Amino acid sequence: MSVSTEIANRKLSHFDLCANHDVEFRRKTTLFEDVEMVHQPLIETRLEDIDLGVEALGKSLSFPLVITGMTGGAEEVARFNREVAELAGRMGIGFGVGSQRAMLRYPEMKKTFQVRDVAPDVLLLGNIGIAQAREMSAGEVARLAEEIGADAMCVHLNAAMEIIQENGDHDFRGSLDAIERLINESPIPIIFKETGCGFSRESGIKLRDAGVKWVDVSGAGGTSWVGVETIRNRAMRHLGEAFWDWGVPTAASVCELRSLDLNLIASGGIRTGLQAAKALALGAKVVGVALPVLRAYVSGGIEGVEVFLNGFRDELRVALMLCGCAKVGDLGFDHAVIGGRLLEWARQRGLQVKRDG
Repeated sequence: MSVSTEIANRKLSHFDLCANHDVEFRRKTTLFEDVEMVHQPLIETRLEDIDLGVEALGKSLSFPLVITGMTGGAEEVARFNREVAELAGRMGIGFGVGSQRAMLRYPEMKKTFQVRDVAPDVLLLGNIGIAQAREMSAGEVARLAEEIGADAMCVHLNAAMEIIQENGDHDFRGSLDAIERLINESPIPIIFKETGCGFSRESGIKLRDAGVKWVDVSGAGGTSWVGVETIRNRAMRHLGEAFWDWGVPTAASVCELRSLDLNLIASGGIRTGLQAAKALALGAKVVGVALPVLRAYVSGGIEGVEVFLNGFRDELRVALMLCGCAKVGDLGFDHAVIGGRLLEWARQRGLQVKRDG
């Protein structure tokens, strides 16, 4: 089997496992269940007038959602990327492709990531791993984005996943130096993201001090990529089972980073517009979803995805109205009350739990 075929098979395997198998966290949750929104019965707004629009990475979004990177690198998933990107563009939300690592060695795979012709105005995010990016110049990373017309580049941090993956990367030395270099030299915005294990404040401080402006927390509680690789790599099953639920829950990740003057994308287990409202109240600027979009596509085609996204948007709009907010920018930490395990997490970690100021 050629290396290109092996990569394509891995991408198809990831797609199939996420679509059809139990790959989510088993016991750990996002902790959004420990966030209550404060209801305001006396409101002076009309539902249809609630403004969900935000600005992100130089683009206007009709509501603060990005379909985060999932796939690419195989002919069979190219149709998914194109159809979902076209819908995202039509609805005015963002769209990200999966890891472009395959393009580095096999340029013919570029077409499986190309969606700009069907989504000319969409906020489009490229994607590459830190293990690859640290070996590349900022210009080379930017060219990966340029080749698909991306507005920004996601650089993903995925140590836990790689350790479990067959022939995965085990050496991440030099990552922070690479991040500082990329930030200082990149001609395009770069988003640093996890892959389902979330962020701690300590790592957030390092990113902030390196000049990073955008972070996708990609917290624990949604898809476990350790779990995905555990299913694929039986030889590492003992480690995979031990670390299946590893990571900082998504709500906790947002709390960890909320005071660091970073633009946060909250992803990882967000399934509803109400959860999105909670993430925005905690400090996120935009939210991200992936698995529910993939599963809606598999079960109902692109029409199923549109139904899901419309429902998501409607829930977010109602949540804003019932919190007494006329626009997304009005929603803040004082609209939420945290309790349970999330409050205990925040207290033990010395995180801010009172209103801003």
